[in-house]
Amino acid sequence: MSTPVPQNKVVQWIEYRIPVFSWAIAHGIDYPAPRNLNYWWTFGSMAMVMLVAQIVTGVLLSMHYTPHADHAFDSVEHIMRDVEWGWLLRYAHANGASMFFVVVYIHIFRSLYYGSYKAPREILWWFGIILLLLMMATAFLGYVLPWGQMSFWGATVITNLFSAIPWIGDDLVEWLWGGFSVDNPTLNRFFSLHYLLPFVMCGLVFLHLWALHHRKSNNPLGIDIKSPKDTMPFSPYCTTKDLFTGAVMLFVLLVFVFYLPNTLGEAVNYEKANPLQTPAHIVPEWYFLPFYAILRSVPDKLGGVIAMAAAILILFVLPWLDTSKVRSARFRPIYKQLFWVFFADCVVLGWVGAMPAEGVYLVIGRICTIYYFVHFILIMPILGKVEKTKPLPESIHQAILEKAGKSKAEGEA
Repeated sequence: MSTPVPQNKVVQWIEYRIPVFSWAIAHGIDYPAPRNLNYWWTFGSMAMVMLVAQIVTGVLLSMHYTPHADHAFDSVEHIMRDVEWGWLLRYAHANGASMFFVVVYIHIFRSLYYGSYKAPREILWWFGIILLLLMMATAFLGYVLPWGQMSFWGATVITNLFSAIPWIGDDLVEWLWGGFSVDNPTLNRFFSLHYLLPFVMCGLVFLHLWALHHRKSNNPLGIDIKSPKDTMPFSPYCTTKDLFTGAVMLFVLLVFVFYLPNTLGEAVNYEKANPLQTPAHIVPEWYFLPFYAILRSVPDKLGGVIAMAAAILILFVLPWLDTSKVRSARFRPIYKQLFWVFFADCVVLGWVGAMPAEGVYLVIGRICTIYYFVHFILIMPILGKVEKTKPLPESIHQAILEKAGKSKAEGEA
């Protein structure tokens, strides 16, 4: 079935040379999405919206920001106090970063629950994890730019982690700093990379979508599309869900921007960076806290760095660690329960990461760190072999009809 193209002569002229309009219609409107997609599938689209929003607000902020150690803090204050609507841009960008991570983490946990990382979507999953790594790098770089106390000391602590690498660690840290400490060269290169990486992410998002549309979307049942009856056009059926989720997200973001703008930040970051005064309790932003807790749970510095890196890198081999033939947790009763245990484990790690690395917090952090890796390395491979799964429906269409029939029977009863 050919994709209709508007009959406008200019559009036709462009379409004949570069079929951009038919491509957009085929992939943005007529794309055959599974009929049973629920609202958890809207968070992928929301992640793209947040990326665009962060780029737009970031570019506007960069027009007034000065990437110099002597002026960065004052330029941020200038944005907040003197630039028209500058306070709104700054708060939208800062809280938008948190909203971006909320959306992406929901997107990842949805993929874990419904098995969206399994064959034949491994490369699609890889692109997603690479995007997560770039997000983390971009967020860390951006956190340094205000040049407050937490910005400066956060940069010092995190970059010093590279010194744990044998033989080249110290030289690597000096190369990152551009000198013998975090200073003006560090701020300059961090600003450049913070500006550049989101555009790299845009390219990876395109590859992510290409891989998605090539292998088609997963769905709550975790079964493949077998006929046109299993699908529906992406627009308007999926876009209406996206619009609803987007409206809810916008409302939540605006609540934070207008009423709770500094709730997710650190008060000490409103003090100008002072290399001679270390904050009493250095913590990263909330979206890094689970990994920060893993880092601190290992007594050895190099061991902690390896554990923190492994916590993310292990996701690359997840498609092979999960040995179950069934994708969706709907049909895996034991995995379904253990998924929520794992989710709770990540939440507790985040809580522990915000606490001092001492006493009971250290013990809880170590227990949760051990379970984090046990879940992937032991539980998922073994469970996939021994778990008795529920029978899968023959097709998406049949499952929808059966569900509708049951609902009708219950209504008549």
